[in-house]
Amino acid sequence: MFTDRFLRHRRGAKLTADERAALEASVDEVVTYAPRQIVVKAGEPLDHSTLLLEGIMCRYRDDRRGLRQLVAVHVPGDFVDLHGYPLQTLDHDVASLTAITVATIRHDALDGLTAERPELARKLWYSTLLDAAIHRAWLFRLGRLDAGGRIANFLSETNSRLQAVGLSDGRRFTLGLTQTDLSEICGLTSVHVNRVMRSLREEQIVTFRDSLVEIHDLARLQRQGQFEPDYLYLDADALDAPPDIGT
Repeated sequence: MFTDRFLRHRRGAKLTADERAALEASVDEVVTYAPRQIVVKAGEPLDHSTLLLEGIMCRYRDDRRGLRQLVAVHVPGDFVDLHGYPLQTLDHDVASLTAITVATIRHDALDGLTAERPELARKLWYSTLLDAAIHRAWLFRLGRLDAGGRIANFLSETNSRLQAVGLSDGRRFTLGLTQTDLSEICGLTSVHVNRVMRSLREEQIVTFRDSLVEIHDLARLQRQGQFEPDYLYLDADALDAPPDIGT
C-alpha cells in the first residue's frame, strides 16, 4: 500500500482502513527520481502534493552565493509538500537526496477528500503541524547546540523517525547522506562534520560508514544531542515496534 507508512505510530492520528483506501484511490501516479534531483522548484505553481514512499528527500534554500541550507529532511511516509496544497506554491526547493519513489495526489482530489471526510482532513492537517514541530526542533538545534550536539540530535531524531516507520531497529539504519549533506543540515563545514563523526566513533557512541548508521550507545547519543522525542508525537508503541521485513 502507498499509504502504510503515512502517520504510522503518530499519537491521535491513526488512519482507518477506509481513510487509507480513500487516499490510495486518490493517488494520481507513482514516480521515481534519481538522487540529487529537484522535485519541486520554488515559486512554481503546484497542482499536486507528494507522498514519499522510498528514499530520502529534503527541502532547502540557497543563499546569494549558491550555498545550500537544508531546512527539512523527509523519510518514507512523509507527505513532503502537503503545505503546498493551500499555498499553491513553495518558497523553497524540494529535492531527492537518494533515489526515491513518490506518489502524487492532485489538489483537486484533495479538495474532494477534505470536503467529504473531515476526520481525514484533520489528519492531513496534523501532518503539516508535525512538520512545523520538527522545524521548531531544528531551530533549537541550530540555535543552541554545539557541533557535536547538532549531529547527535539529528541522528537521534532520524533514528526515531525511521523506527516509527519500520526502517530502523532502534540501533541500526540506512541513511544515504554524505558529510556535505550533514554539514548543510547542521550548519557546519564538512571538515567540522568529519571531526565530530570521528569523535563520536572513537568514543563508541555511533558509527556512520557506507550509508549505515550503527548506534553503540543510544543514551549517550541522545544526551549529547539533548534529544527528547516528544515533538514527534509518537504513540506508546512506536519505539518498540519491530522493523519491517527486509529493512
